[in-house]
Amino acid sequence: MNQIEIPKYVDDPPVILLWSVDEITPLLAGLFLGMQIGQAFLCTALGLLMTHCYRKCLDASQDGFLANFLYWHGLWSVRGVIFPNPFIREFR
Repeated sequence: MNQIEIPKYVDDPPVILLWSVDEITPLLAGLFLGMQIGQAFLCTALGLLMTHCYRKCLDASQDGFLANFLYWHGLWSVRGVIFPNPFIREFR
């Protein structure tokens, strides 16, 4: 059984039960969507599968992978001077 790391620092993501918030979000979204459409078990199972795939991807990549991915594809815009436009691929 793998050990679970409990956050030690202020900037670590919050933990709910055994998962961090970004890992448990697909599971809870599947549960709530499934309750709305009457297929709670199926959607929860899909959410659990998405959480498993996300965790494998997260373990194979560096910290901040999700934020970097969303920013690079233009799905998350950060306001500020230090962040360049994500749609500009070459800087001169």
